[in-house]
Amino acid sequence: MATQPNIILHAADVHKNFGGLRALSDIDLQIEEGKTHAIIGPNGAGKSTLLNVIIGRIPPSSGAVVFDGQVLTGKAPHEINQLGISRVFQTPEIFVDLPVLHNVMAPAFARRDGAFRVNMLRSVDSETEIREEAEQLLQDVGLYARRFDTSGALSRGDKRRLELAMCLIQRPRLLLLDEPTAGMSRHDTNTTIDLLKKIKSSGMTKVIIEHDMHVVFSLADKISVLAQGRIIASGLPHQIKEDPRVQEAYLGGSVQ
Repeated sequence: MATQPNIILHAADVHKNFGGLRALSDIDLQIEEGKTHAIIGPNGAGKSTLLNVIIGRIPPSSGAVVFDGQVLTGKAPHEINQLGISRVFQTPEIFVDLPVLHNVMAPAFARRDGAFRVNMLRSVDSETEIREEAEQLLQDVGLYARRFDTSGALSRGDKRRLELAMCLIQRPRLLLLDEPTAGMSRHDTNTTIDLLKKIKSSGMTKVIIEHDMHVVFSLADKISVLAQGRIIASGLPHQIKEDPRVQEAYLGGSVQ
C-alpha cells in the first residue's frame, strides 16, 4: 500500500475579497512536506495575495490555513514565523542601514531568543556561532565578499539573495519564495537554483511563485496554476506543461 504524503500546509476553501473585488476564490491548496511546490499564473492572478494570507499579513474573507495541524488564521505574522514559516518577498525587506552580515545575523537572534531587538547587534563580535553560520550562508548566496557593505547599497538582485540568506538562517520548515530570482542575471539565477536544490536535500519544504519557467521546471515537484483568483490546474510539471487550460491562462503563449 502506498504511503500517504504528509501535508504540512493546507489552505482550505480560502476566499479573499477587497471591497467588490474577489482576489481569491475556492482556494484548496495542499503542500506536501519536503517538496517544492510552484505557484504560477499571469500577473494579477492572486499569487502574492495567497502568500500574504498564509503568513498572516492579510486575513482571508473566509476559509482557513492550517500548518502542521495548527490553524494559522487569526495569528499575527511574527507568531506564524515563530512556528517555522519564512518568506522571501517580491520587494526585498531588509535593514538597509545595517551591514549585510548583520542583516543575516538579526533573524538568527530572533530565532534563538523569540524576538529581535536592535541592541542585540552590539554583541555581534561575541556571537561566534551565529556569525559563522551567517558567513556560510553569505558564501552560499554569493555575497560573502560584500558582508561588510551597507545593505541599502546592494543591487535589487543582491538584495533578494540577502533576504534569502536571512530566511535560511531561521531554519524554517516551510520557505515561501515570491519571485526569488527577479532582477538576477541568468548566471545568478542558476546559482540560486543550485542553492535551492541543495536546500531541498535537507528536507525543507518550499513554495515558489515564479514567472521564469526555467526556474519553475528546474525546481518544482508539483505546480499549481492560478488565474483570476482560482486554481485552474494542479499536477506534476509535465502535466502542467501540456495542460491546455494553462496555455489559455498565459494568453495562448506556450509554457517552455
